[in-house]
Amino acid sequence: MANNVDINLLREIADLEGTPKGAYNIRKNGQLVSRGINANIDIVTKDDKPGIDIFIKDGTKNQSVHIPVIITETGLDELVYNDFHIGADCDIVIVAGCGIHNAGDKKSEHSGIHTFHIGENSKVQYVEKHYGEGEGTGERVMNPRTEVYLEKNASIQLDTTQLRGVDSTERYTKIVVKEGAEAIVTEKLLTHDKQKAVSEMDVILAGEGASSRVISRSVAQDDSEQIFYPRMIGDNAGFGHVQCDSILMGKAKIQSIPAIIANHPDAQLVHEAAIGRIAGDQLLKLMTLGLTAEEAEEEILNGFLR
Repeated sequence: MANNVDINLLREIADLEGTPKGAYNIRKNGQLVSRGINANIDIVTKDDKPGIDIFIKDGTKNQSVHIPVIITETGLDELVYNDFHIGADCDIVIVAGCGIHNAGDKKSEHSGIHTFHIGENSKVQYVEKHYGEGEGTGERVMNPRTEVYLEKNASIQLDTTQLRGVDSTERYTKIVVKEGAEAIVTEKLLTHDKQKAVSEMDVILAGEGASSRVISRSVAQDDSEQIFYPRMIGDNAGFGHVQCDSILMGKAKIQSIPAIIANHPDAQLVHEAAIGRIAGDQLLKLMTLGLTAEEAEEEILNGFLR
């Protein structure tokens, strides 16, 4: 995998400049390209459907797993199932993501269904980036689905980012948080031109003392559209917070519809949402430092989505 398109896609979605350290599985155009495992992390190709099972042994710490997917073939439509089986007392980083380079006139689409079973007292950081490019007229479509099941006192930090170039996306995230467990979700999304993004999320505080924080930051430019449906559901005594902040530019449209649902008298739930344009005083301050209006705007957006 030495051509410039592949190298650029892997850099954008997984910050890779070569073979990853730790365990990894790299997929291109629906096929396995390379794989690495070790004594604590095993990756097995599924027999019954496209995708992989990742098995992480109890007590695995300070290790990483990279599972990027890239598509460079126009007209390709793939659905992949990746299941993570993470033992107890682990502390690991998982880096995923999909990059599509479409130089043709047919739609290229990737749908990834990721399911996490995270054992007691384990800590997981999951990073997922989506990116599209290419001079063709064919659409670049990504529809990720993520399900997380946290056992007692486990935690996940879920960082998802959609960069430029994705024409359409329908995202769904479900997290079940058991006793004493914690889920922190940060979703960053950028749309432009006539792109459309829909993001739904259900976070279920199922165990006593469960907690979660959902932070959504988005920028809609040009004629793009975004719709957010984050839902925090308190089925037990716990704490949940949903925060949605969006910047609107051009003729773009954004709907932000956060919901909090308390099914227990000791569920403490908070939500807040804000949509607005870039403040004029922010632009002016940066322009007095020598930036053009376009440079100042880009700097503000980069900081907002960082």
